[in-house]
Amino acid sequence: MKKTLGLIAAAMLLVGGVAFADEAMLIDFTQLDADYELTDADGNVVSKQNKRTTMDYAISAGSTFTKQQKDLMRTSLSLPEWEVTLNSSAKTVQSLADSQVVAAPVKESADVPFAGQNVMGVRVVFPTWNSNANAKIVPPFDIPAYEPLSTVGDDGERKALSEDEDASSFNVAQNPSFEKTLFEGGFGVVKNVGTIKSIKVTTLGMNFPHGLYVHLTDNDGVERRYFMGYLGFDGWKELRWNNPQYISEIRNREIRVYPIYPRGTPFIKFAGFEITRDAAHIGGDFIGYFKDVKIIYDKAILTSDRDIADEDLWGIIGKKEADRQNAEMSKFGNKQVNRYLEKSKLATEEDFVSSLYEDSDSNAQSNAGQAADAK
Repeated sequence: MKKTLGLIAAAMLLVGGVAFADEAMLIDFTQLDADYELTDADGNVVSKQNKRTTMDYAISAGSTFTKQQKDLMRTSLSLPEWEVTLNSSAKTVQSLADSQVVAAPVKESADVPFAGQNVMGVRVVFPTWNSNANAKIVPPFDIPAYEPLSTVGDDGERKALSEDEDASSFNVAQNPSFEKTLFEGGFGVVKNVGTIKSIKVTTLGMNFPHGLYVHLTDNDGVERRYFMGYLGFDGWKELRWNNPQYISEIRNREIRVYPIYPRGTPFIKFAGFEITRDAAHIGGDFIGYFKDVKIIYDKAILTSDRDIADEDLWGIIGKKEADRQNAEMSKFGNKQVNRYLEKSKLATEEDFVSSLYEDSDSNAQSNAGQAADAK
């Protein structure tokens, strides 16, 4: 009896000293370069997209669209596709027009591991008057958590993996556990996440006094924001949020036991950044740069080889994930089709067509008269 108690005590001490958290790259903006172009029937470039994260939303378009139009209904996480959304007190015509996201090249001479690569560059135009304001930098679509692995050709057409292609070829060094879905491995999704211990953002400060938040969404659709700190510094810095309620000592934890199957695998996905400007601080243009977002987290479920292939037998999780994926794609597609229609209605003319001959004397006299009046 004493021997048994001794073994149990030794096991508890061993468990208490084990590190339970894993590190993963949630999203790495250097991987989101625009690496192929979408062109119309005349060969004109319509948009530049990131091949890996390309999503086709033509499935939500009606039958009135032509095949050529549907071929252009693609978008991705390419950095210029990201959006800046402002709160009501910050919305003006100028701020809506000028706030944007771009791919910002880092100089080759920069003393950082990602020198020569593109990071996310953000411009937000805040009110110049005393007003609390905030801006969210969000992806062009809700990042799908269940999109299966597939490849994209030079034409932007997504194809399922062939038997000769190995899913591990999509792996990245930052997240070796990535293996199942398209947006894992630094593209916005991390699976099997229990408690988040820490979040880290790599950003370039420009001495702005504004606050920075990270927004994450979990598998229940709940979006939470995490305060990373203030951006009042100059140069590259890693801002870190530590979970104040994280308990490292197992003895002090409230142990909860969940059914192993058919509970779906918990996940989190990147929902965007939020920049907050206090009314007492300087307004106008804000410029910021972001390289990546990482997390340290507890695993929700221990991955182990079980004696019975539960999913192959019952298929419950597969059906749930398929239903969720269809719902995500339907919501995403309808939104993108509406944007496509709105973009198609934009005025492309930059100037009026003159009602006079350009080389006529009367036109020249008119122009000369306008110049004289200006003086």
